[in-house]
Amino acid sequence: MNISDILSEDMVLIDVDADGKRHLLEELANVVSERQNLDRNVVFEAILERENLGSTGYGNGVAFPHARIDGLKHNIAAFVRLNKAVDYDALDNKDVDLLAFLISSEQNGEDHLQALAAFSRVLKNDDICRKIRTAKTSHEIYVALQS
Repeated sequence: MNISDILSEDMVLIDVDADGKRHLLEELANVVSERQNLDRNVVFEAILERENLGSTGYGNGVAFPHARIDGLKHNIAAFVRLNKAVDYDALDNKDVDLLAFLISSEQNGEDHLQALAAFSRVLKNDDICRKIRTAKTSHEIYVALQS
């Protein structure tokens, strides 16, 4: 699975402001819900429930907030670059400024894992993360994610 299979360019959000982890997750749930015609509360609660199991802060300023929701027909992804990194309780205790947000069907765990793996493969590359952090437009970020 490639990132282009799960992420559309209009779901790349650049220079987002957030006051902290919870506020960030609320804002992401709002945007994704609005753009995908989903119930905001269902999306937010699913993401928060997963995050309460353990931080999805991967390290090196990257997080993968994700959840599975009953009834979805396909994976829904968003990518976010924050204006200013936030404390995310990441595994390496570093603040997070890049997030790959993913919600998937409760019934299709394999697609969910493949989508997370696709983001992980790309975002563990320091050069790609550097390109994303210095990109001027969401299009540049989208192109860098295809690497």
